[in-house]
Amino acid sequence: MGLRQGEALGLRWQDVDFERGTLGVVMQVQRIEGQLTLVELKTRESRRTLCLPSVAVQSLRDHRVRQLEERLSAGDRWQDHGLVFCTSRGTPICAVNLSREYHRLLKRTGIRRIRFHDLRHTCATLLLVQGVAPRVIMDLLGHTQISTTMDIYAHVMPDLRKEAATKMDELLTALG
Repeated sequence: MGLRQGEALGLRWQDVDFERGTLGVVMQVQRIEGQLTLVELKTRESRRTLCLPSVAVQSLRDHRVRQLEERLSAGDRWQDHGLVFCTSRGTPICAVNLSREYHRLLKRTGIRRIRFHDLRHTCATLLLVQGVAPRVIMDLLGHTQISTTMDIYAHVMPDLRKEAATKMDELLTALG
């Protein structure tokens, strides 16, 4: 859903509403004075509630079960921070370690190497191509201004403009 890396690492189970299928993005993990720390997001626009696709809700349910199993295995070594994504001992994940594991996964599955942040761009691009309004995408990404969203994803707009012209042509032809 286009989360920044720190936002994904800062997700807490208390921010997941399985019944409503929503996710509150309110915290992020940052390294402060050498320690991984959970901190509030900086801007009001960054703090947001996302509606999740049902496949994401189910994935989170499955992940929760696996995490509870890890917690039992860790026993006294588990440090409960309430994080959705954490180490096998419950502690926050370092962004460098996440990137390393992410790139290993890409290589193992034969997917070309892209930055973790590119997942955010991919989300926005796919939503634009599906016809989701730029204003909605701006809200999903937590941008403060629509110009930020449009400047970053302007490369998608020529295809969408052509599609709009085609749809208008179909509409006018049907009317006329």
